Amino acid sequence: MTLHDRVRVHEVTLLSDHWYTLRTTAFDWRRNDGEWQRMHRETYDRGNGATLLPYHLGQRTVLLTRQFRYPAFVNGHDDLLIEATAGLLDNAAPEERIRAEVEEELGYRLGAVQKVFESFMSPGSVTEKLHFFVAPYEASMRVGAGGGLAEEGEDIEVLELRIDEALAMVADGRIADAKTIMLLYHAKLHIFAPG
Repeated sequence: MTLHDRVRVHEVTLLSDHWYTLRTTAFDWRRNDGEWQRMHRETYDRGNGATLLPYHLGQRTVLLTRQFRYPAFVNGHDDLLIEATAGLLDNAAPEERIRAEVEEELGYRLGAVQKVFESFMSPGSVTEKLHFFVAPYEASMRVGAGGGLAEEGEDIEVLELRIDEALAMVADGRIADAKTIMLLYHAKLHIFAPG
């Protein structure tokens, strides 16, 4: 039996299509005991995205961004959010899109990038799947100031932090973004791990 055999969609209602798409769906779910149960769920569809952590092995540094995030602000986060570069795919391949985002936000044109995993970040309500990447960087790869696109409301500060400092910022709460924490711990275990 597949999941398609366990879900019967009855009604999908569009609630909002202003910024992204919010729908509510009525469906039946076949439980493990074989009984069917009616459920209602809202799903927020913003498309899939990609994120990348640039690292400099010799300097033991990473590049991150700092910017205002309204949803975090209204949930009590009274500071700018420190994050790994990320963006929606907008019908592009994940590697192509993340390279463009890194250049827009950080001002670096990267060489080889490595995909490390994919993850649903909030599967209880958000459809988005993120593609996670890492890539080495050097000062010679800097082609601009970064900062994002003002016409998209971006006002991004570029941070270059030592990996140990970034991990300490996770521990004390200064870095509170899930995708960034995941990439920093990946880097700790697989890139900056003691040999």
